[in-house]
Amino acid sequence: MQRNMRSTLRLYKDIAGKLIAAIQDGQFPVGGRLPAERDLAEQFEVSRPVIREAIIALEVQGLVEVRVGSGVYVLSACEAEQDGGQDVSAIELTEARLLVESEVAALAAAQITDAELRELAELVDRIEEENKTPDGKEEADAAFHLAIAKAARNSALFDTVERLWGLRHTSREAALLHEKARHANIKPIVDEHTAILTALRARDPKAAREAMRAHLSQVLESLLFATEQRAVDEARRNMQARRERFSRVTA
Repeated sequence: MQRNMRSTLRLYKDIAGKLIAAIQDGQFPVGGRLPAERDLAEQFEVSRPVIREAIIALEVQGLVEVRVGSGVYVLSACEAEQDGGQDVSAIELTEARLLVESEVAALAAAQITDAELRELAELVDRIEEENKTPDGKEEADAAFHLAIAKAARNSALFDTVERLWGLRHTSREAALLHEKARHANIKPIVDEHTAILTALRARDPKAAREAMRAHLSQVLESLLFATEQRAVDEARRNMQARRERFSRVTA
C-alpha cells in the first residue's frame, strides 16, 4: 500500500527528472524514440502507470510527443519555462479529492435539505444526458460535487473542493490526462453518482463517505489506464484498416 501511494504521488516526478537528464545527456537523442513503456518500467523499477505519468509530465513541457501505435519520440532537450501556475498530476489531484470529498459527503449527509437532494437528482439526470454527447464537458459532474460541498455548510471545505476542481483545468498535467481519458471514452458513471445520492437521501454519513470513496477510487483507476486504453483502441482501428485494405487488394 505504501509503495502504491508513493508511486502515484511524487515518484513519477523523479522518473520524469531522470528521463529529462537522459535526453539532455544524449542517451535519448532528439528525433529518436524512447524505450517501450515496459522497458522503462523495468529499468527504473517502477510500475507502468508511473512511467505513463512521467511521460505526460514531459509531454506538457514539449519534450516528447506520443504517437499512438508508434511510440514516444523526443522533440526537444530544452525544458519549457514554467508559467508560474501549479502543475499537479491527475492522479495526485484525484487522490486529494478522494480524501477531502469523502469526508465532505459524510458531513453533507447529516444536514442536506430536501431541496438540495432534488438539485442533486436533477444533476444526475444531466450527467446521463452529457454522457450521450461525444465532446461532453462534464459540467454536470462538477456541479454535482460542488453541490455536495455546499450542502456540507463549511465554506473552507467548499473552497477546497472548488479549488481542486479548478486544478483539473489549470494544471497542464491534470488537464492532459483528463483529455486522454475523454478520448478513451471514459465518462462519469451514473450509477456511482446515484449511489452517492441514495446515501445522502438516507442521511447516512458512513454510507455517503463510502459511496464517494468508491466513486473516486474508480475514477483513479480509470485515469491510470486511460492512455493504455486509448492505445489499444487505436491499434484495433489500425488493424481493421489494414484488413479492409488487404480485402480490397485480394478481392
